[in-house]
Amino acid sequence: MMSFFPVTHSILSASHLAEFIQTKYDFGADIKCKLMKSGINDTYLVSAGQNQFVFRVYSLNWRKPAEIEAEIYFLNQLKAANISISYPIKDVQGVYIQNLHAPEGLRYGLMFSYAPGSKLHEVSGELHYEIGRTVGQIHQIAKNQKIDRINYSLEVLMVESLAQISHFLSPDSIEMKYLESLQGFIIDQLKEADINNMQSGIVHLDIWFDNLNIDEDGNITIFDFDFCGNGWLSLDVAYYIMQLHNIEKYEAAKYQPKIDQFLEGYESFNILSLEEKDYYQC
Repeated sequence: MMSFFPVTHSILSASHLAEFIQTKYDFGADIKCKLMKSGINDTYLVSAGQNQFVFRVYSLNWRKPAEIEAEIYFLNQLKAANISISYPIKDVQGVYIQNLHAPEGLRYGLMFSYAPGSKLHEVSGELHYEIGRTVGQIHQIAKNQKIDRINYSLEVLMVESLAQISHFLSPDSIEMKYLESLQGFIIDQLKEADINNMQSGIVHLDIWFDNLNIDEDGNITIFDFDFCGNGWLSLDVAYYIMQLHNIEKYEAAKYQPKIDQFLEGYESFNILSLEEKDYYQC
């Protein structure tokens, strides 16, 4: 009798997922499915006639059902507020989370609305303003909320993360020495922050050009809240500005006006304190 070698991660058949989706969702008979991206999660494009959706398949043990439910809860709040995000979709039984018995074990699936448009790495200042508005709208809902997800504390972000990286870098390497120096600098800066002037709530923690689409009319849709958790709202602001620095190749004449327009759009919905502005600039 042939025995199969155990696996830790498999790529589920797109054609068989199409059959599964057809039995679960009221999308019609003409269902097509193709793998878009494989990584921590596997992402599939689902086509049903003229309509499109996105089906996320979580890696084994990546998210517990309670964590997925927390993301669904938050996304449904944003959808109810008419904020332009990719939102979760129930099946015909009113169920969000699908159980998928893969070779490595039980994996979970979740259907999302499709984000129209495409990823644009370099956009105008006007679009940065609109992205800022959307993030500000999200934070207006997220402020002072907490979900059953990770708390992005200083310990998690700066201490535990470097401990994980240390498994892959020599302690005497230039890279590790630099990261340790940077860690010390950032921790010293943040320890001086007045927490009373730092807004907290639910954060996306991965808002950048790979996780938002822009259509031909300039409409923006933010997606992939898989890393959402609890923390300072300025984490999202700082992360976006960091990505903008990277995209614009550190040319201040190019990125500073765009940062200013992003912040102007953001503050049209959620005003940042002087403490928070110091935080994202450090």
